[in-house]
Amino acid sequence: MSRFALDHASAEYKEARARLLAAEEALRDRAEEVAALRRALPADTPVPQDYALTELVGGKRRTVTLSDLFGAQPTLILMHFMWAPADDEPCPMCALWADGYNGIQPHLRQRTAFAVAVKKDIESMAAFAARRGWTGLRLVSSAGTNFNRDFGMEDDDGGQRPGVSVFIRADDGSVRHFYTVSAGLGDGSFRGMDLLSPVWNYLDLLPHGRGEFMPKLAY
Repeated sequence: MSRFALDHASAEYKEARARLLAAEEALRDRAEEVAALRRALPADTPVPQDYALTELVGGKRRTVTLSDLFGAQPTLILMHFMWAPADDEPCPMCALWADGYNGIQPHLRQRTAFAVAVKKDIESMAAFAARRGWTGLRLVSSAGTNFNRDFGMEDDDGGQRPGVSVFIRADDGSVRHFYTVSAGLGDGSFRGMDLLSPVWNYLDLLPHGRGEFMPKLAY
């Protein structure tokens, strides 16, 4: 609790803040327990194939495999960006998340490879990224592959889901799947990726909370 709150707050506020602090500490500890369980997952599931993805380099298409995305890193975080081939515009929430990725990716690359995968054609994604001001994100298209379907990010009608997958490169050079989670977390809520964007966490600090806020491509 801040010194200002201690000096000026009412007794009622101090009591409520003390209860909140205890809950915040318990949440911190629980979050670390969950992270430890995640780290303990056995990385023993080989990916079905070394998917051939597409990226733009100097304005020209080139094929890049899933294993190529690792570079010299032993791990890869791959964001599943929700934009179906038939859709004119991408998911506004995925765009919000990617706004954040663009800012932090130089830091992430000190520890892991990082890329954003989309089912839409790579030219559309690159053009959208340019308009959005994303200058550092590595973007790949999974168009024409089963990548999204294999990792649960595509429904039977071709609709896309947002999510994140983590892969590792095993000692024998093979790529193994480590972890995948979608925004739609198990129980039907759409808070499975809250931790990957500061927006929701900032809004949760407000007295009225996040409410019914949903991002838009433009305000």
